Amino acid sequence: MVDPVKLAQDLIRRPSVTPKDEGAIGVLEAALKTAGFTNHRLAFAAPGTAEIQNLYAVRKGDRPGKNICFAGHTDVVPVGRVENWSVDPFAAEIQNGKLYGRGASDMKSAIAAFAAAAARFTAKRNGKFAGAISLLITGDEEGPAVNGTKPVLDWLQSKGEKLDACIVGEPTNPTKLGEMAKIGRRGSFTGRLVVHGIQGHTAYPHLADNPIHRLGQMIAVLTQPLDNGSDHFPATTLQFATVDVGNPANNVIPAEAKAVFNARFNDLYTAASLETEIRRRLDTVGGRYDLTCECSGESFLTPPGDLSRLLVEAVEAETGLTPELSTTGGTSDARFIKNYCPVIEFGLAGATMHKVDEHVPVADIEALSRIYERVLDCYLDA
Repeated sequence: MVDPVKLAQDLIRRPSVTPKDEGAIGVLEAALKTAGFTNHRLAFAAPGTAEIQNLYAVRKGDRPGKNICFAGHTDVVPVGRVENWSVDPFAAEIQNGKLYGRGASDMKSAIAAFAAAAARFTAKRNGKFAGAISLLITGDEEGPAVNGTKPVLDWLQSKGEKLDACIVGEPTNPTKLGEMAKIGRRGSFTGRLVVHGIQGHTAYPHLADNPIHRLGQMIAVLTQPLDNGSDHFPATTLQFATVDVGNPANNVIPAEAKAVFNARFNDLYTAASLETEIRRRLDTVGGRYDLTCECSGESFLTPPGDLSRLLVEAVEAETGLTPELSTTGGTSDARFIKNYCPVIEFGLAGATMHKVDEHVPVADIEALSRIYERVLDCYLDA
């Protein structure tokens, strides 16, 4: 049997800050091997990027059926200033019933919870069940996400491996276990804007063209509401992240002004239609500008159905709470998985993720593992 708390500790003790693995995948491989899983270690390295270790592990039953997958990541964000932590961020200490360490919430404890749930499920069934249980684990979620989940999914497709449903173990609950699951995510769109003008003397503005003034107007038109939200999504938001001129003189009108903005958009837009609307608004201001755009993920929705119903029922049975089916928050690797099968996200509370003294209650890790096991019981019997 796999102890979810001990496995979480073992994973946290591997300082797998993106793109380093530091043996984290190996720790999980060893635990899954004892539960009868077949492990496939997959390494990818796109040009100009560090090689990333990934894992696809699968435990098949004694007869054909559906493949339910658990997806997650063993990479973590940097700890920041170690001296600000009250504990060693990679010691995985338990204090007052809470497990501390980088990755405790996001999301090594959820990986451990699912591994333990799968081990218990297969043991009590003695391997006799229809279908398969799989884990898709990457070391490239907190980084650029080019050598992780996406190429693993491509590899699965090339091998004829089909996923029928997926649970991503991201920390979806705002403050306590059972509050929220994610059935979709907003898209993320970044624009890099350069407004061109004519350099000149501030005392002779009629001989120049100040791009800062037009940039201010452009900021005003772009930050007007884009929509009022949709059935499952909040309103699209657009926020400016930086405005740069780089002018060291106070008597010079600069030749150009730059700005970067990020929009989190709902299912009323695609990246292409959002760019069209942004350019339309910029054109109302006029003048010469350059805009380059990138989208790290389109918005998506898994409409409420069998998978979300099973998860909600499992959460209710363990916690007494009915989780809200939400689409809030940032992006996750679910944006890749949704092209292959229905996907839902549910994990621990995220109140301390990426923070100093990241921690989760030990009892929540154990309860999360029981929730995952309930889902396996129902899904693989369905």
